[in-house]
Amino acid sequence: MKKFVLPFFIALLTVITLGAQQPAAARKAEPAQTISQKTADWKAFKGFFNYYWDETAGKIWLEVDKWDTEFLYINSLSAGVGSNDIGLDRNQLGRDRVVKFSRIGPKVLLVQPNYDYRANSDNPDEKASVAEAFAQSVLYGFKVEAAEGDKALIDLTPFLMEDAHNVADRLRTSNQGTYKVDANRSAIYLDRTRNFPKNSEFETILTFTGDPKGAWIRSVTPSPESVTVREHHSFVELPDAGYTPREYDPRSGYFPTSYYDYATPIDQPLVKRFITRHRLEKKDPSAPLSEPVKPIIYYLDRGTPEPVRSALLEGARWWNQAYTAAGYKDAFRVEILPEGADPMDVRYNMINWVHRSTRGWSYGSSVVDPRTGEIIKGHVLLGSLRVRQDFMIAQGLIDAYEDGTNPDPRMMEMALARLRQLSAHEVGHTLGLAHNYASSYNNRASVMDYPHPYITLKDDGSIDFSQAYDTGIGEWDKRAILYGYQDFAKGTDEKKALNDILSANIKMGLFYLTDQDGRPASSAHPFTHLWDNGKSAAAELKRLIQLRKAALTNFSENNIPAGTPMATLENILVPLYLMPRYQIEAAAKVVGGVNYTYAVRGDGQPANEPLDGATQRTALNALLETLTADYLALPEQIVKLIPPQPPGYRRDRELFKNRTGSVFDPLGAAESSAQHTISFLLNTERLARLVEQQAAGRDAPGPEEIMDRVWKAGRNPSAGAAKGLSQEIGRTVEFLTVAQLIQVAADNDAAPQVSALALYQLDKIRAELEARSGGNQTEAQKAHNFALIRRIGHFFEHPEDYKAPDIPALPDGSPIGCDGW
Repeated sequence: MKKFVLPFFIALLTVITLGAQQPAAARKAEPAQTISQKTADWKAFKGFFNYYWDETAGKIWLEVDKWDTEFLYINSLSAGVGSNDIGLDRNQLGRDRVVKFSRIGPKVLLVQPNYDYRANSDNPDEKASVAEAFAQSVLYGFKVEAAEGDKALIDLTPFLMEDAHNVADRLRTSNQGTYKVDANRSAIYLDRTRNFPKNSEFETILTFTGDPKGAWIRSVTPSPESVTVREHHSFVELPDAGYTPREYDPRSGYFPTSYYDYATPIDQPLVKRFITRHRLEKKDPSAPLSEPVKPIIYYLDRGTPEPVRSALLEGARWWNQAYTAAGYKDAFRVEILPEGADPMDVRYNMINWVHRSTRGWSYGSSVVDPRTGEIIKGHVLLGSLRVRQDFMIAQGLIDAYEDGTNPDPRMMEMALARLRQLSAHEVGHTLGLAHNYASSYNNRASVMDYPHPYITLKDDGSIDFSQAYDTGIGEWDKRAILYGYQDFAKGTDEKKALNDILSANIKMGLFYLTDQDGRPASSAHPFTHLWDNGKSAAAELKRLIQLRKAALTNFSENNIPAGTPMATLENILVPLYLMPRYQIEAAAKVVGGVNYTYAVRGDGQPANEPLDGATQRTALNALLETLTADYLALPEQIVKLIPPQPPGYRRDRELFKNRTGSVFDPLGAAESSAQHTISFLLNTERLARLVEQQAAGRDAPGPEEIMDRVWKAGRNPSAGAAKGLSQEIGRTVEFLTVAQLIQVAADNDAAPQVSALALYQLDKIRAELEARSGGNQTEAQKAHNFALIRRIGHFFEHPEDYKAPDIPALPDGSPIGCDGW
């Protein structure tokens, strides 16, 4: 049977391939009607692909006249669901694919070639051998309903009515229920179905029916068993051959696009990598400053209100500074979207202002020609609720409503400053740039970082917002644009010129590291962090601790407007109490830290340099301060201000998790904050690096030192908190330490020595607890000792049955008015 099947399918594929290559005259199976006859009573839309609207049947009929000619197919979501957690936003891009129509007798196939595997060769047989080695995808099949000459008419409606954006799959994977498209409640949306010379645009109303299971879909849909959205489809002419791809270098700061080139000589890399960027050319490449042949123009959503509109326009326009530095005159512009223009139209680079039911990430995405890496459309989604988080951060730091009514103007100024940064950041992604989380080390050298507001204390104890956010494009951004968009004069050795730019960056001391080095909890780089400031993570943490302390001392009813429920003070308190949370993460990465770069041979950059022990211990000391009662205990006057939520209000994810019912739980807040620090310090991969650094003879703190100091960190009483509260916080820190050490010991992926040290430390703790239980202690302390002894003993005796405690998570932190991409 196997001997028969393989030749059969090879023969079948050969027939299909040959059929697609046959001239139109040889493969016609003409239907009875001509296109003119069939479409006589329908509304015609002339453009890239001519199509017709049959109002009686509610159908779109496409006239195909471009056979085996590649074009770009893009699907998107023009009207969304409105839930950040589900992630189906208004004007959200989907996939972009190179496709072509092929006709075989009475059938028309929409075929997606495989551009991941190619042969850049003049030999057609070599190209064919690679094309036939890897699968392509037929996205849809149509029947020829009418024809004229080499043109065929197909019913495009069933294709358009499919769930191209995978809405149903997203609802299912987010545990919101099982849904499917209901054809009776779905239709073509003619208002956004248009045609232009180089792109044909289609839109549909799709209704998904099912059994709602999740709270998210119920919260944003009037009848959650029926979820109606709009999906958009674009057929777009591919760019001409005038674009030249630019080589990717990991030091450049760009997103790469790549493919396998099987025509590559054996001594050269098989994978070809290029940066993604817009096409931009100088009218005079030899001039130090030249106008562009065609500028890059972005358009802002017409639905953006003031003062947000002006802030977003200003921030996005900063990028022209970078293009000017690269030798262009007015190469980058930002305007309001013309009235009547469609934001999903591929001709418009867009900045969309998107509403959701809760705050969430913003995104900068692009439509990219996969053949070359050329960006065809930049497309930004900015979440509208994000700015309120910055406003609330400022609100917690000052007497925001000292007179009860009028807000302190500094809050709005800071929020708008962040919006300018946000706009520049997201547009930067759509220009091809990745995050640069090391730029805070270089004095905020890039808008592609995640900036934490740099708020300071004046000598008189007042809060200074004047440096909260930087203005203008950064030095790193200018260098990155120079690499990606410089139009070199004729005769220039481009490879050398690009390397010279990168070498100059190194000499300037500009660092670049991105997501893979900044996001993981276990990451090791001492300069690459999210939402941080300054060159020293430890010094900045200590500074933020003092700022937080001053603001907590002054926290009062003046932080909310008169007439506002007092319970809402907790909403303002959360970001203030947790203000150092991101700097805690940054400082933790210094412990077990390693300085490295995206070094290439010969550039002289450090490849792997563990930090000295003194630097690591400085960070450790700062981190341990966040486990003390002085840090964790809330002032009594604040606790007394916050009652339970009143009718019409509820506890949500933005508030602390309570163990005290409806009453505010200050110990729960302390527990969540302490766990945040402990989980970073006792991270198994961080501890494994410390094992290796000690084994290499370095003076780094060993895992046993970290474990012991964390265990003892909460014992110092607070000068400002009641004795009993200080003791309870100390017991909380001990409980969390034991729970985290058990987790480390039980982790099968942990290094053996890390697990061994965790087990050993747990045994030492048990012995200490047993010794102290016989002393003159309170009943509360005896109960605590007893419980921890039992917990450790149970784990030692029955590790397979051990159940980790449910520790309250921190309220949502990221995003702070910034982005996800």
